[in-house]
Amino acid sequence: MKVHHLNCATMRPPLVAGGIVAHCLLIETDQGLVLVDTGFGTNEVTNPKGTIDPLSRTLLKPVLDINETAIFQVEKRGYGAEDVRHVLLTHLDLDHAGGLRDFPNATVHVLDTELEAATSPRNAKERARYPKAQREGVNFQTHKAEGEDWFGFEAVKNIPGLPEDVLMVPLIGHTRGHTGIAVKGEDGWLLHAGDAYFYRGEIETPPSNIFALKLTAKQTETIRAQRLSNVERLKELKTTGEAEIFCAHDPVELARLA
Repeated sequence: MKVHHLNCATMRPPLVAGGIVAHCLLIETDQGLVLVDTGFGTNEVTNPKGTIDPLSRTLLKPVLDINETAIFQVEKRGYGAEDVRHVLLTHLDLDHAGGLRDFPNATVHVLDTELEAATSPRNAKERARYPKAQREGVNFQTHKAEGEDWFGFEAVKNIPGLPEDVLMVPLIGHTRGHTGIAVKGEDGWLLHAGDAYFYRGEIETPPSNIFALKLTAKQTETIRAQRLSNVERLKELKTTGEAEIFCAHDPVELARLA
């Protein structure tokens, strides 16, 4: 499988030099194209107030460039929206699921607890992070956070319609149904860790961080103990070299892999 690394949303949050990205994947398979996350889509670019709340616009300061949308980058490669058969979401936060409406024929895969959090929020934090408009007309297929071993992680394997080397690796904590996505590409295993961490230094030895991103991770987490446990597990996996690990928002990781 050929894997393309895309930036589907540049954001300029205060106190984060160089900004952050929405690191998404476009995977070419024999069964059609697969996207991992979608960043912001054409709806956010053309009508940001329709789905991005004022606080998020202030904190994220999204650039909202039509050239960065997943659909634009798919079409630039000679494909159409109908060629994207599946979308795997690390989670349903508004900067990860904004482009879903640009791919109305795709099956969108999420953990069942993530869709439950979006449709039946338990508190104000969950109500704010999941804009209902982004899910309108979307064909969801849910999965349970259980499965077989993958380098010490529990992984959802044999996802209907997808190659066996595309896996969901539950990384609960940032949200109730947050998951990583593992893909075996031409050069070995990749693990898109979503928002399990925000800055590459978090899984390095010794660890380091950016204060604003550390604060963001804490403010947006749902289950702190599980999130921190997953960071430690990702550190361990990184030391083995058995998978290339990257998160959704670090521009240096994206530049290294793109």
